[in-house]
Amino acid sequence: MLDINGISKTFNPGTVNEKTALDGLSLHLNEGDFVTVIGGNGAGKSTMLNAVAGVWAVDEGQIVIGGVNVTRLAEHKRAKYLGRVFQDPMTGTAASMQIEENMAMAARRGKVRTLRRGITNKEREFYKEQLKILELGLEDRLTAKVGLLSGGQRQALTLLMATLQKPKLLLLDEHTAALDPKTAAKVLEATDRIVERDHLTTIMITHNMKDAIAHGNRLVMMDAGRIIYDVSGEEKRKLTVSDLLKKFEEVSGSEFANDRMILS
Repeated sequence: MLDINGISKTFNPGTVNEKTALDGLSLHLNEGDFVTVIGGNGAGKSTMLNAVAGVWAVDEGQIVIGGVNVTRLAEHKRAKYLGRVFQDPMTGTAASMQIEENMAMAARRGKVRTLRRGITNKEREFYKEQLKILELGLEDRLTAKVGLLSGGQRQALTLLMATLQKPKLLLLDEHTAALDPKTAAKVLEATDRIVERDHLTTIMITHNMKDAIAHGNRLVMMDAGRIIYDVSGEEKRKLTVSDLLKKFEEVSGSEFANDRMILS
């Protein structure tokens, strides 16, 4: 479902601020893979996700989503293949609009628009059924303004909206990092249910090593713009945080220098 072949990205080339963010990185995901990505600050995790999403062009290499070469496609043109949830819960929803209006925008994205106004009863029932999977009671609050929801409720709603049209690839960029631990756990539970139900191919960047181990069928560790560790199946399920720290030191030759990730 996703083929990243030897992509590289250098920011501010030829200047004192030159920074190689991606260094010949390759990653291949089969349909239905749920990959968690960890790494220290500046490892290239978000740069990789932004390259896949088309936020900026790569200097070299190729990105293929569902058999379509999107390497040179503009961000808005490859958006139809993707669902994305950002770290900030305030991003991805319209605060002044109702829950059902936000969901209608997500459900109708990319479809032919008509002069018909409003939301039909059939659509409303569909939204209710979808909201139930979040287990937050939002199905009974369809007309509530999104701006009145908590950060966790908004992030869960954003996740649901990003997956309504079953994207070929779901990108989760530390989507629980801004939430308190209890709320983050609820959003992650909803993530697991939606990904499993719709068999979504997913990349989830996380700063929490325990979450990286507990979720998904595959774990990837990055350092200096490269993938230095890739583990799946039974080997992944047996991992501990100590194992990951030891593995990082083995393959990178240095200690893991990210207090937030270690403390998590």
